[in-house]
Amino acid sequence: MQRRTFVRTSSLTLAALALLTNRTLANFLQDPWKIKMLTKEIGIFTEKGGTIVFMLSKDGIVVVDSQFPEQSKHLIDDLKKKTDKPFRLLVNTHHHGDHSGGNIAFKGLVQHVLAHSNSKLNQEKVAIEKKTEEQQLYPDQTFGTTWCEKIGKEKLCLHYFGLAHTNGDALVHFQHANILHMGDLVFNRRHPFVDRTAGANIRSWINVIEKTVKTFDKKTIFVCGHAAEGYDVLANRADVQLFGDYLQTLLSFVENSIKDGKTKEDLLKITVLPGAPEWKTEGLSRPLGAAYDELTSKL
Repeated sequence: MQRRTFVRTSSLTLAALALLTNRTLANFLQDPWKIKMLTKEIGIFTEKGGTIVFMLSKDGIVVVDSQFPEQSKHLIDDLKKKTDKPFRLLVNTHHHGDHSGGNIAFKGLVQHVLAHSNSKLNQEKVAIEKKTEEQQLYPDQTFGTTWCEKIGKEKLCLHYFGLAHTNGDALVHFQHANILHMGDLVFNRRHPFVDRTAGANIRSWINVIEKTVKTFDKKTIFVCGHAAEGYDVLANRADVQLFGDYLQTLLSFVENSIKDGKTKEDLLKITVLPGAPEWKTEGLSRPLGAAYDELTSKL
């Protein structure tokens, strides 16, 4: 009887282990990155870092942002399966490593790298400070206020609306598809990083959001650099406006706190921003500290 029980139990255990192994193997074999097509030619790539937008066209491939080298290699390999066209243009919405660190994977592949002139300067400055110059592929083309070019059936336009997340944030608009990559100008329900070392300014950021809402319409698909868990990197105009409201709430709260005699150390202890209930992620101390420094003119 004991032998029968042992054999039966052992069989069930082996079956369970086999099932677990198969599931684990399936998860292991599944690509860690995701590609979602928004149109026949334009899609988004997500894995680690800021959201990437890509476009396939008869004139070549356009990629906006590059995450990190490993992630860009995944993207490059996948896009090569979809088309035999060359990589025509790589755009950086700004210089941060999770958006431009993967540029180096495009070395020798892409015809041109494009960014705002301040973004290029920031990328060079950070690379020199961190001694990572050999790991960079800098933009060979820059723009100041607006840049447009027809590529395939699409017209691609880059806009610079002023100081915001950094001093070199580009909005990248695929006009025909009406898809706008905002980089880190919008964090969907996630507390943002405010890079004051690269010229960030929250008050100006609010104006940039207002101009964006006025410039683009209700049909525009907005692509965010980052989103909180449970939220999408794809947003609508109302989501963009809500982030602008969040920034205004942040700045007003800190300004009133300073008037009430609160110190920066007092503010950094706060874990929930009053008036912004949808922003529940960690990292509130970053924008609180940046707002305090901005309002007291401290860098």
